[in-house]
Amino acid sequence: MSRVVKQMSPYKDGALRKDLLVAATLVGVGRAITAISLTELKAERPQLAQATPSPEPSPPAEPMPGGTRPTTPAPEPARPSVEAQKDGAKPALPPAPAEKVAPPIQPK
Repeated sequence: MSRVVKQMSPYKDGALRKDLLVAATLVGVGRAITAISLTELKAERPQLAQATPSPEPSPPAEPMPGGTRPTTPAPEPARPSVEAQKDGAKPALPPAPAEKVAPPIQPK
């Protein structure tokens, strides 16, 4: 007498059919969203900005030897020297707050 071993299936009682139905529904919803998005993109008419042509093209700038760029007016330091401060130059930045200034280093 031989015994027949019945193999157990992980999908019982229509669970496979239910899972396939859910998967097909998700795929269909994804395709519908994609189709709606593509039709919205196609329906919009993008407007491109067009620059007006200049009456005369400007000649290209000649490079300066040395690679330095002149600045007008010349940049000034944020904190002028002591002599310049005595002459009346004002610092560009206010002095640092007292809590951000460290105490002097004591000699050993």
